[in-house]
Amino acid sequence: MPQTMMIFLKPFISAPSSSSSSLWSKSNIGENSLDTNVRICKRAEVVCQGMLAPRKFLQKRRKVEVFKSAEDEADQKNWRKMMNEIEETGAAVSVLRSQRDKNKALPKDLVLGSLVRFKQLKKWNLVSEILEWLRTQHWWDFNEMDFLMLITAYGKQGDFGKAERILGHMNKKGYTANVISHTALMEAYGKGGQYGKAEAVFRRMQTSGPEPSAITYQIILKIFVEGDKFDEAQEVFEGLMDMDAPPLKPDQKMFHMMIYMYKKAGKYEKARHLFSLMAERGIPQNTVTYNSLMSFETNYKEVANIYDQMQRAGLRPDVVSYALLISAYGKARREEEALAVFEEMLDAGVRPTQKSYNILLDAFAISGMVEQARTVFKSMRRDRCSPDLCSYTTMLSAYINAPDMEGAEKFFRRIKQDGLEPNVVTYGTLIKGYAKTNDLEKMMEKYDEMRVHDIKANQTIFTTIMDAYGRNKDFGSAVAWFNEMASSGLSPDQKAKNILLSLAKTSEEQMEAKQITGCTDELIVDRIPDNINNNDEDDYDDDDDDVSGDDEDYDDDTDAKESILSGEKLDQLIISGSAASQT
Repeated sequence: MPQTMMIFLKPFISAPSSSSSSLWSKSNIGENSLDTNVRICKRAEVVCQGMLAPRKFLQKRRKVEVFKSAEDEADQKNWRKMMNEIEETGAAVSVLRSQRDKNKALPKDLVLGSLVRFKQLKKWNLVSEILEWLRTQHWWDFNEMDFLMLITAYGKQGDFGKAERILGHMNKKGYTANVISHTALMEAYGKGGQYGKAEAVFRRMQTSGPEPSAITYQIILKIFVEGDKFDEAQEVFEGLMDMDAPPLKPDQKMFHMMIYMYKKAGKYEKARHLFSLMAERGIPQNTVTYNSLMSFETNYKEVANIYDQMQRAGLRPDVVSYALLISAYGKARREEEALAVFEEMLDAGVRPTQKSYNILLDAFAISGMVEQARTVFKSMRRDRCSPDLCSYTTMLSAYINAPDMEGAEKFFRRIKQDGLEPNVVTYGTLIKGYAKTNDLEKMMEKYDEMRVHDIKANQTIFTTIMDAYGRNKDFGSAVAWFNEMASSGLSPDQKAKNILLSLAKTSEEQMEAKQITGCTDELIVDRIPDNINNNDEDDYDDDDDDVSGDDEDYDDDTDAKESILSGEKLDQLIISGSAASQT
């Protein structure tokens, strides 16, 4: 039986309607002294039986395999050993060559299986390496499908120079350029940051052919959105919506991309309108659709409402759905609901990702709940989600928000002992902690240590130091650090300007602050929050699978090469917590 753990949480508990209420039970309420200001507040003592207890589906199980024969078993094991070797070395051709018997050509099935598997796993660098090698092999008939796969691989990598070269070789071989090759070249330009050239290819396809496919439209919309060319994306999308007889109708992935675009542009009402329009047009709404809506809501109640709507629609939440809801509760400092949702995710058999663990960790770190954060941190390793630098930095912030600077310093040393190198966010977290305790000497010690390691300070660190000096020294010191930020090539943001204005006490200081910041009117002061993870963006960075349509490769006309091996689909989406988006 798992050990009982005591968790101190806020007295008001309101878990989402879909969460299991049996996870929680209340007991007596006590009073605890919190910090050096001897502030006393009442908190409920909540007992969670077996917090993050291991689930069976997370335990590593040995798969039972059935082989056709002893020869088939030997071939399969040899192939897997070879694939692992390629993964470890990152060099496919040298490993494939080592498989060739003396005076015999390499078995084609072995090459085809490897090629298709790496394509399914989207290891495009290995796909292109193998295909470039096969072009030089006399025993391999390098045909049109191989050319198309190679230009697709370069397109996925954004290597437009090599994509252009392969297209030229195709033309010399007498193969006619088609929608697959044009779309691949267009994507190569887009991923290479050549947005103008990508658009030129697309416009040429519209006017001269070959006619763009649904994948082409999905890719060009993604390119426009990534390049912040919102007007162009809207024009293409609305063209498909408004034409009397368009070449094709907007599909689910195009709607998803446009919803994401409006979120990125801050036009939330338009995103909601598109969501409604999907139902009107008969476009199926899936889990990704609801995740898109949840991603830009800032109020935890709204996020929980959309989550419930998704379940009422008969859709099962995925790991991203749970992560978004956990993040919303965590930012609202509703740790009990965040944990309840995470437990619900585990009970539903959804395997947590490293990022979802980081988000739960952040929920406890925000409120300085060190013991609970440590439990999450330890559970990551147990569930084969090794903590990354983001996890360590978030755990560090839990100590600082406790506040426990001695524990924070010890944990900071552990980061290096565990083989990780602290980055600007890690140092910024510790600097902010010493600033909060008004320990300017230790604050500057960490700042100097950071500079010794050639890590440049960001706006947040300069603003933190400026604020600390202004509060503990004098206004002149704050002005000096404000100017230091500017001289370091960083333009002070509005938060920095507001804090400098707030530090000015006398009329002379106020006049100087207004002159330096360029502000004629007093602004609402927006101090750095106690939560160390300063980046509040919760970007919905859709993976290619769900927005751009990259899981449906251009060569839709699958041939025998596609049927040799079955692939496993990669993780669905990437979701960043407040610390995760910085590391």
